Amino acid sequence: MSEPPSSTSWISLLASVGMAVGPPLVYADQAYSIVKKKDATGFSRDVCAILLIANITRCFFWLGSRFETALLVQSIFMILAQLALLYICILYRPRTSPESLGIKTRPLNFWHWSNYVQYIEFLAGLILCQAILFLILGHSDTFISILGFLALGLESTLPIPQLISNYKQRSLYGFRMSTLLGWFGGDTYKTVYFFLQGSPLQFKVCAVFQLSIDVAILAQRIAYGTPPPPTVLPEEDDLEQALALENEAEGGESHGQERQ
Repeated sequence: MSEPPSSTSWISLLASVGMAVGPPLVYADQAYSIVKKKDATGFSRDVCAILLIANITRCFFWLGSRFETALLVQSIFMILAQLALLYICILYRPRTSPESLGIKTRPLNFWHWSNYVQYIEFLAGLILCQAILFLILGHSDTFISILGFLALGLESTLPIPQLISNYKQRSLYGFRMSTLLGWFGGDTYKTVYFFLQGSPLQFKVCAVFQLSIDVAILAQRIAYGTPPPPTVLPEEDDLEQALALENEAEGGESHGQERQ
């Protein structure tokens, strides 16, 4: 007869389940907040880019390294969660966003596209390129190791766009405290998890780096608070009134020129 599972094995199972489903759930409240306000101001869409690219790459890393299955499941759930969050961010993008204003601020307007389909096409191309490279170089331990550092290294930069956005706005307006606490708590949890589970070196190094950025954002929260930044446009009624006054002023100028 097989022995009943010990309390240690149950704890390990619960830890693995928490690692698989916890990080994707962090973004549920952020998505709800954006939908409720119908405004994605304050949340950096680059967060979605980093998580999507990193977790797609991590799936290929798993094919070569076969680390814990819970981490693979986490990546799949995270990809689905970020695809949904990205759609919401595009649907409720700020009226001051570069694509809304028709301004190009990046080469090929990367990740500032106006159509959700363009994001999907880019991700599909990324998957195809990585699949081809894996078929050619997947037998190489060096390639798999580099793939792991790329995936985990990119994911560790996740809080940096938000850190920069907060610094530019001098505010954490629109960035949910629940998301921040989820980042800090989740990264603390996974750092401990990686060390206790003996995960590959890539996971440990990148988790420590990411946790340090979380601490910096917590410091920003204390220093800046959450006042609305000057880039946030006024309410719809105020905006219409401002446009009416502007049109009235332009009409007055044109009449004055006609009289002259």
